[in-house]
Amino acid sequence: MANKKLNRTSEHRKALLKNMLNSLIKYEQIKTTLPKAKFLKPQADKIITLGKKDTLQTTKMLVSQLQDLKSATKVKKTLSKRYEKRSGGYTRIIKAGFRYGDNAPMAIIEFVDRDVEAKRIDKKKKETTKEADKKEDKKVASA
Repeated sequence: MANKKLNRTSEHRKALLKNMLNSLIKYEQIKTTLPKAKFLKPQADKIITLGKKDTLQTTKMLVSQLQDLKSATKVKKTLSKRYEKRSGGYTRIIKAGFRYGDNAPMAIIEFVDRDVEAKRIDKKKKETTKEADKKEDKKVASA
């Protein structure tokens, strides 16, 4: 009875934790409900501590826990180097008010000394109208 159940089955809870860990590693900051953030914090700290040990066994353990090679390499290459002098407390939870629909307490969980640019990884830059017109012309010409 060590962890919260979060009103989910054990399989759903494990999948939720894995997905939230991967998102946190990828974007270095995510917004979620406060109980989920409190559930995620110790696990994220354990993953970073595991990544600081540079052995094949820890690499395999990271890949098996995260199920994502990109996240595991980011932990091994960048996050472990960033926190090598820090002995714990790699994440912080900031309370962020209440959700509009159901008034659930929201929180932002992020890495301490995070990379601000990591949040914009998947966002595409807006194209100017001239560039969009050129691409449209090429599509029409090729068809």
